[in-house]
Amino acid sequence: MADVTVMGAGIFGLSLAFTLARRGARVRVLEAAHPGAGSSGGLVGALAPHVPENWNPKKAFQLDSLLMAEAFWADVARTAGHDPGYARLGRVQPIPDAAALERAQARAAEAAVLWQGAAEWRVIPRMAAPGPGFAGPGDFVVFDTLSARLSPGMALAALVAALRTLGVSIEQARDAPGGTVVWATGAQGLADLGAALGKDMGRAVKGQAASFRADWGEAPQLFIDGLHIVPHADGTVAIGSTSENRFTDAASTDAQLEALIEQARALVPALTDAPVIARWAGLRPRSPSRAPMLGPWPGRAGHFVMNGGFKIGFGMAPKLAEVMADLLEGRDHIPPGFHLSDNL
Repeated sequence: MADVTVMGAGIFGLSLAFTLARRGARVRVLEAAHPGAGSSGGLVGALAPHVPENWNPKKAFQLDSLLMAEAFWADVARTAGHDPGYARLGRVQPIPDAAALERAQARAAEAAVLWQGAAEWRVIPRMAAPGPGFAGPGDFVVFDTLSARLSPGMALAALVAALRTLGVSIEQARDAPGGTVVWATGAQGLADLGAALGKDMGRAVKGQAASFRADWGEAPQLFIDGLHIVPHADGTVAIGSTSENRFTDAASTDAQLEALIEQARALVPALTDAPVIARWAGLRPRSPSRAPMLGPWPGRAGHFVMNGGFKIGFGMAPKLAEVMADLLEGRDHIPPGFHLSDNL
């Protein structure tokens, strides 16, 4: 018998199962399809912070989680004997004009206070920026030292291997047993929760991404014109993603992704001749507040919800797993705006 059953083998479900097992709980994971079948099976893996201004609990929580990530993924790697592809290598963002330069300098001053010396938001000459060159205006860039890369596929594989080492079973099933159950079932989970409560509890947003065969070594990721360009440890560079509220086929890629591929090649000459080796489309779970959503499932004794990762699930997972595990042990440390009841 398990102490806790986790429904869903995406980044939330697997991270929670790992955290619980590390605390000595008996855990099993039930997944309707396979690990990473939902939005966690994507390609991009950009663990990047919100801008350091207009500070709020969500940004503070994300900062804590991004700072926890190195130790969390190192523990996963040691336990699994597999590399999850994590590296805190920073991110480069171009500054196109004088107004943007003024904002970036103000944010650098804010980061010095808000990030408490744990990372920096630097404004540096474009020629001094690490990594490949890119097209566009501006003589300066932002280089933040907080952003990290994480290969989604490698990370999920490492978590699965670590859980098996810890004696956690991962089984294919759709129906939950009795006892304590945590629903970390992504976009479908939001729909199921909304149907059960008779209320809009969020929606699915489609995203598309691609991966190039290109080995950039230890280069930082780029964020240009809303496009994430992330070099990974397996000799690939991922780009993404679209954000689609209307779609007919959740799993297919189309002209919108091809436009992103051409945009990336136009922006970064190092990708001009790099072959595209993977294309991906999937649904990301967006809660009504856009923040992750944790808490007891109303009207279902012993059932809990851990959902709403949307675009920041991998970055938030280490701390969300700790907070969710605390809740199951009777300690509610869910920050303002993250509680499921905040969305009711």
